[in-house]
Amino acid sequence: MKRAVADFLRAAGLDADDANLRQTPERVTAAWADEFLAGYAQTPAGALSDRFPVSRKGDGELVVVSDLHFRSMCPHHLMPYSGVAHLAYLPKREVVGFGRLSALVDVFAHRLVLQEELAQQVARALMTELDAGGAACLIRAEQTCFRLRGEEQHRAVTFSEAYEGALKKPALRAELWARLSS
Repeated sequence: MKRAVADFLRAAGLDADDANLRQTPERVTAAWADEFLAGYAQTPAGALSDRFPVSRKGDGELVVVSDLHFRSMCPHHLMPYSGVAHLAYLPKREVVGFGRLSALVDVFAHRLVLQEELAQQVARALMTELDAGGAACLIRAEQTCFRLRGEEQHRAVTFSEAYEGALKKPALRAELWARLSS
């Protein structure tokens, strides 16, 4: 990766030996390997490893965590996007610590992934890893490639939603949106 970044700089007509660019290949490599692509070395099961049994009293209640901040990279332009994710699930047997839900978002967000696919992957992982009765992931983001190039929509915001299981039902979706709007 370091060699590719140096080649990129040279292909762009830049002097890779310039004082400001000398360490750029190392810096870019570290940022991509240790941050932007770190999700490839992680699994949803690992992110959701701390689980707790559901008491009968709380069985079937909707769990909602909102405003989980994340950043990711668009696979089309290799440009960043960032935003907030709102997660919900209907536990059957187990719940997971709230911080683990943030870690789950990062597993997928720290990969090259479209925003729409990010929402789908998170909702699907909640369903499969927690054996939930339903799951949802709603994402509000700002896409750098949409804001800075092409149409240059500087204030554009994008939304993606993914629903699984019981949360595909319109009544439960409405309940989720009501909780997020309050």
